[in-house]
Amino acid sequence: MSEEVAILGAGCFWCTEAAFQQIKGVKEVVPGYAGGHVEKPTYQQVCRGNTGHAEVGKITFDPEEVSYAEILEIFFSIHDPTSLNRQGADAGEQYRSVIFYMSPEQEKTAREMIKKMEEEHVYGKPIVTSVEAFTNFFEAEDYHKNYYKNNSREPYCQLVISPKLKKLQKNHPESLKL
Repeated sequence: MSEEVAILGAGCFWCTEAAFQQIKGVKEVVPGYAGGHVEKPTYQQVCRGNTGHAEVGKITFDPEEVSYAEILEIFFSIHDPTSLNRQGADAGEQYRSVIFYMSPEQEKTAREMIKKMEEEHVYGKPIVTSVEAFTNFFEAEDYHKNYYKNNSREPYCQLVISPKLKKLQKNHPESLKL
């Protein structure tokens, strides 16, 4: 079995993790921080918005079961890629929409997908998702892992994550694990 990694920022990493854990071919989703200039940042440092990191999901997947393009299609469907440094009430550079590519092929796929969506006016507003070369990834603290699974009754999970999961189930039923 071959594996590939996608590192994506779609706002809060709890949402990204919860969504991609449901996708066929996804082997693991690890919440963390990427793209910043501070070595081994803490959640508190990243939340202050001055480390340059984005909250991301490190998604390990089997490309024979789910393609990188399909991963990106799901990514674009679970957040607002036209909102600069914000997803809902979560505001700041750490919540930016970002794709950290791991190879020239991933970069090409991401840029072509964004270009096609822009040409088709999929969102009606410009896509602000940045496409950046992967530089670093730092795993989030343990209490962030499996956050939705462990805290699904918490208000944030009910008000923010659950609606995204319902949208995912409606828009990508063929992609879901059984």
